[in-house]
Amino acid sequence: MDNKTNDAVTQPTNNEKQEQLNAYRVQNDGQTMTTNQGLRVEDDEHSLKAGPRGPTIMEDFHFREKMTHFDHERIPERVVHARGFGAHGVFELYESIAEFTKAKFLTDPSLQTPVFVRFSTVAGSRGSSDTVRDVRGFAVKFYTEEGNYDLVGNNMPVFFIQDAVKFPDFIHAVKPEPPNEIPQASSAHDTFWDFVSTNTESAHMIMWVMSGRALPRSFRMMEGFGVHTFRFINEKGKSHFVKFHWKPKLGVHSLVWDETQKVAGKDPDFNRRDLWNAIEQGNYPEFELGVQILKEEDEFSFDFDILDATKLWPEEVVPVRIIGKMTLNRNTDNFFAETEQVAFHTGHVVPGIDFTNDPLLQGRLFSYTDTQLLRLGGPNFAEIPINRPIVPVHNNQRDGMHRMMINPGQTSYHRNGIANNAPAPASQEDGGYRHYEEKVDGRKIKARSNSFDDHYSQAAMFWHSMSDVEKGQIVDAFRFELGKVMSKEVRQRVIDVFSQVAEELAEKVAVTIGATATKGVAAKPTFISPALSMMNTVNTAATRKVAILVGNGFSAAEVNQLKQALTEAKVAVEIISKTQAPIQGDDNTTLEPHQSLLTAASVLYDAVYVACGRQSVDELLSDVKGADFVREAFLHYKTIAAVGEGKELLAAARVPVEYTGASGSESAGILIGAGHNGNADFAASFIAAIAKHRHWNRKLQP
Repeated sequence: MDNKTNDAVTQPTNNEKQEQLNAYRVQNDGQTMTTNQGLRVEDDEHSLKAGPRGPTIMEDFHFREKMTHFDHERIPERVVHARGFGAHGVFELYESIAEFTKAKFLTDPSLQTPVFVRFSTVAGSRGSSDTVRDVRGFAVKFYTEEGNYDLVGNNMPVFFIQDAVKFPDFIHAVKPEPPNEIPQASSAHDTFWDFVSTNTESAHMIMWVMSGRALPRSFRMMEGFGVHTFRFINEKGKSHFVKFHWKPKLGVHSLVWDETQKVAGKDPDFNRRDLWNAIEQGNYPEFELGVQILKEEDEFSFDFDILDATKLWPEEVVPVRIIGKMTLNRNTDNFFAETEQVAFHTGHVVPGIDFTNDPLLQGRLFSYTDTQLLRLGGPNFAEIPINRPIVPVHNNQRDGMHRMMINPGQTSYHRNGIANNAPAPASQEDGGYRHYEEKVDGRKIKARSNSFDDHYSQAAMFWHSMSDVEKGQIVDAFRFELGKVMSKEVRQRVIDVFSQVAEELAEKVAVTIGATATKGVAAKPTFISPALSMMNTVNTAATRKVAILVGNGFSAAEVNQLKQALTEAKVAVEIISKTQAPIQGDDNTTLEPHQSLLTAASVLYDAVYVACGRQSVDELLSDVKGADFVREAFLHYKTIAAVGEGKELLAAARVPVEYTGASGSESAGILIGAGHNGNADFAASFIAAIAKHRHWNRKLQP
């Protein structure tokens, strides 16, 4: 069995879920058109009329069926997480953790468990952009041998609120404002920050949302977290507290703010397209599953409440144990049937996994079922193919809208004698689910434990765990967001709140929005957690995307050698030219550009390379968009390389070209090469620079 250090991707052999879905896949190629009742259709171009120019006749049943279906094609979009994108995959366990849980898919390393994953934004509608500043949903449905298990999480480990009763208030505040339905998919407005300033439990989460974590470069490059504290139960009935983590093998990387704005215009489906293309190209995204496990007797050993969803367990205090790997290896066949109709639920668990008294989690156990009833048309949403478990379903829950199962027999109740009490409950030994027997003692009361009262220390921990670059990004995010708030009172209240998080942060933001920071009230961080900084992540050039700028007369030897080196490093390459017409190299070979300077933009790439060749560079210089392309990449801290005459395009873009070679420019991510015949060492330096993601020490000139 592969262990966690084995990076090889193998095609999974467990196809149970795909085989189940095959019964519902319909190929129309070469088939004759029919109605929904199977009647063959002769004419699908004209409605039935009383003469060629007469009125449409309502007895045209094909027209009515087709139009009625069209009128009802849309289902209510999700209230939150409306914009999402999904993919199929497989989960493989590295090692059994039977000492903690009896969940079979976490105890048997020989199993391959099918999964379906949906990534999403939270605040925006289905038609919003991928790259908005927002939390990202990270929901995984495991089709296990014991039934479906849904790990419903986000790309941030904490949340805005502590009790689910506040969830409608939070969502109402962050959604577009009622008078004008503005702004879309944005938290930069009065009602959201009014909520933040009056519900200070959100302070920690706000620090995450103002960081680069809210602007992921790719779904493939963001962490996932279960957010809540759950329970593991082993065969002996012993309980441990657990938090779930997904660690991307490509590391955790983000876009920069200016870049997200431009990407939204150039390609609002940027993250969707990135995931789809990666899977189509065989660059299967991989995420390792990690767990933080805590003994029951250690429940009260921290200076925070482990059931508080606005708090995290520092990884340096409670280590993350990597136990398995998820590989996404198949795109959907139909977005609506799979991604839109998939129904996740925190209450979908298997034996060995149970809940805690986290008040946010407890409320979600009710909310998910309630929303699926409305969105998917009734109680039978579990019978939709994408939601079906791979194990048989037997119960007495009958009828309702969109029922797909046909249950023969006389009885539909329990207990019964006519059918020998079938279907009969399973014993715990036979896999029957039994809730953990937790002693509960207390008065019925609408209150929150005093252990939830600290709203600032972990927010301060997050701030003080950031690098200087990340702190600067957080300050800029606050300045932009609060700069969009019209109410001076709200702006001041927000500064009052974050003065209690970090004095430096509050002062730097206050000075730009006309507010005043309070001194001497900031929380003292009890811990610094390097794991919170994205500067301490995995760096690799694999699956990154490079734009090679060329024109007629480009050095074919140079470009071919570079393309080969990039391909071997699993870096995607696109050729960009002045137009999309074929271009000719200096050896008379022809190259077909993928994009033109008009249709492409540097924000869609991770690095830029300018090829040499006198005629080629002159063509690029003749269009101002060539210099703009390079300039924008420079301002976004991306790797830029140029060879020979190509450095003239960098000069036109006001990119410093005083560097004399790869070794002298690596630190700033600007590489200048000399020759026309290619250089393996230069290509290697370029790839190493791409792996760094951004070059934050670059001095940006006006």
